[in-house]
Amino acid sequence: MQRGVAILEITGLGPALVTIDTIEKAAPVEILQYELNDFYGVCVRVAGLAADLEAALQAAQAQIHHMGGSCVSTILYAPAAESAKTIHAPPEYQPLLEQEAVFFPRRDEAVATQTNAGAAAMATDLNYAIGLIETQGFTAVIEAIDTACKAANVEVIGKEKLGGGYVTVLIKGDVAAVGAAVEAGKARVDGLGKLISAHVIARPSASILKLLPN
Repeated sequence: MQRGVAILEITGLGPALVTIDTIEKAAPVEILQYELNDFYGVCVRVAGLAADLEAALQAAQAQIHHMGGSCVSTILYAPAAESAKTIHAPPEYQPLLEQEAVFFPRRDEAVATQTNAGAAAMATDLNYAIGLIETQGFTAVIEAIDTACKAANVEVIGKEKLGGGYVTVLIKGDVAAVGAAVEAGKARVDGLGKLISAHVIARPSASILKLLPN
């Protein structure tokens, strides 16, 4: 059966992570990497059988439409060997953002053990969730997360910068706590900055766990 690579360019890191989770839950595909594009966007690469990629993209577009986001996508069917030079981005560090620009699912043994344990725990824990608040402006996201942490029992697990002042902070906890925290946090953004996105990912997929900060 024909294999291919799907390319999705999504505005905002929050919507991109939600979309990656949606894709993996929709079809048996492999998340290869995601790359920051320096213009508020995230380019996600996904590999798999053609039919599975088509199903994944259909689910992704529906999710992005539901979130009111923007996405440009395509599928490269049996891509040429030479085009791999542009499909697969090498590791890259951006000094301006002081962080990596290309993110790969972590595959080392320790991470695999942690991820498998986490996946097994989530299989029985229907209440596990990850929350994301993304703003344009540091002041807004810091205030939002402080409010979120005071509103519910959640843990901050990472912060990522996208460029253009876009900052995403991630939290984790049970679904009810994360939901309450995200709602409380995003309500504090008004007047301090621009809210880009705020989402809750219930029972996050294995790829999301491997792509999140340690």
